[in-house]
Amino acid sequence: MPIPEDVTGEEIDKDVRQELQSLPKTLAEDVAKNLVMVARLIDEDSEAAYGYSRVALRLASRVAAVREAAGFAAYATQKYGEALAEFRAARRMTGNVELWPVMADCERGLGRPEKALDMAGAPEVQKLDKAGQVEMRLVAAGARRDIGQLDAAIVTLQSPELASNSVQPWTARLRYAYADALLAAGRENEAREWFAKAVEADRDGSTDASDRLAELDGVEFTDAFDETGDEPGDENGGGNADEHGEEKDEDDKS
Repeated sequence: MPIPEDVTGEEIDKDVRQELQSLPKTLAEDVAKNLVMVARLIDEDSEAAYGYSRVALRLASRVAAVREAAGFAAYATQKYGEALAEFRAARRMTGNVELWPVMADCERGLGRPEKALDMAGAPEVQKLDKAGQVEMRLVAAGARRDIGQLDAAIVTLQSPELASNSVQPWTARLRYAYADALLAAGRENEAREWFAKAVEADRDGSTDASDRLAELDGVEFTDAFDETGDEPGDENGGGNADEHGEEKDEDDKS
């Protein structure tokens, strides 16, 4: 697959670069460039990222960082069986537990929520850092919802991290998941409160909490121009909404 000229391979994390030092220099450079492309594309074009990960895998399948990258690329394209195999391989090579939550989520993707819940109660969870434990809690709550245990999902998410007023990298997603579970359980007022809290913590737009909040408030945002190209309010065909959109009552997953 083509590599843009601006990609040198030096962009990768220093720990990954150190792993690649076990390879011949030219091979290490090729693998590094493909890993850079995986990281660059995984959010915007997951299929392309997956393609680059397969190239890296063919070149250096015995490098843990390559197996991990291949796992995340497969996960992003919902190839959960393949992702799980790659994550397991990476874990065997490194012996660390960082991938435990995403491995459990792969079990969910494969239709095995009970297995994900077993993993949530495994000793490995105690070895995770705080971010990893929060991620495991999110996966476990999702697994509870998969099997129809909405109340248990809500309880699973209730934690010191959820109650804390400090904003951490996981805060928006945790609050969002809690709000979504409350809404699924029919607790709309509480859900609205927690979607609002998720908006407060979502500084990089990692969730659509603001849209969900607007939906609960009955707000519908309209385009600045209608289908005919006329501005709202134009005598030849505009509407009555102002620049912030119009409100209307409407019936209500992320």
